[in-house]
Amino acid sequence: MITLGWLYVLAGIVFTAFALMSAIDRTNSKRFGNAAFWGLLAFSFFYGDALSDLGNGILVLALVAIAGFGMLGRGQPVTTSDGLRAELAAKFGNKLFLPALLIPITAFAGTILYNYTAFGGSGLFEERWVTLILLGIGVLAALALACIWFRPPALAPVEEGRRLMDSIGWAAVLPQMLAALGAVFALAGVGDVIGQIAGNVIPEGNVFVAVLIYALGMALFTMIMGNAFAAFPVMAAAIGIPVLVQGFGGDPAIIGAIGMLAGFCGTLMTPMAANFNIVPAALLEMKSQYGVIRMQIWTAIPLLACNIALIYWLAFR
Repeated sequence: MITLGWLYVLAGIVFTAFALMSAIDRTNSKRFGNAAFWGLLAFSFFYGDALSDLGNGILVLALVAIAGFGMLGRGQPVTTSDGLRAELAAKFGNKLFLPALLIPITAFAGTILYNYTAFGGSGLFEERWVTLILLGIGVLAALALACIWFRPPALAPVEEGRRLMDSIGWAAVLPQMLAALGAVFALAGVGDVIGQIAGNVIPEGNVFVAVLIYALGMALFTMIMGNAFAAFPVMAAAIGIPVLVQGFGGDPAIIGAIGMLAGFCGTLMTPMAANFNIVPAALLEMKSQYGVIRMQIWTAIPLLACNIALIYWLAFR
């Protein structure tokens, strides 16, 4: 059986390669900081479940220290020349994007086949993680197709991946850390406190107001914490489960899924989501670091309104 642990091992191998290539990259004056950062991240994927809570906490603090003290830099790995890139672009055109499209196709089509055909009875994949495992398989398939089709230098995939991760830097691990923060907030009882406050505001029996507060709370907490995965445990414990599901009998799948989409609307409107909004502005050398947010906000607000309506109409049929 292919389990989620296999995916962790794959991620650990990738970050180990980034760490090793960073350590020997003399074009990066901070190469050892990069090597330590990606190496610690690789170690967490390999052995995180074997470490105690204290050990994982120390590992996270080490990552924060490396990033906080400015020990990360950007190398200039040599992969393909500008001439070769221009030649490949002229030869293949938009077909260059086909390997990337293989990733979502594998994840989506594979999940449908596994859940609704006899293939699911094979027990090949660990239950609950089928889509995530197929996403990893899609990445490997896309990488293999790209290498066979475009014939890049042998180390180009690793070096280009490292170049991209160096450009993103510490923000690459921000979603995982914020998701963990959300779980900490939930265990600390923040959701219960918010639930008590919301209970005094929601009129008795008023489903729409409860949905409105839930969706707006998801967006607001996402804006504060930078990630919908961090907001979800708090808002689910405060309103989603006790009020919408248990109180009004709403469909938990719809409330959870569309509630996450409401949270993602907040992602579009906050600088706290640095990896989505601030890093792209820096990579694109935009005049304002908030330029991405200013463009996205006019999509986020009406989309949030649509998500509120969808929860109300679909979850309580």
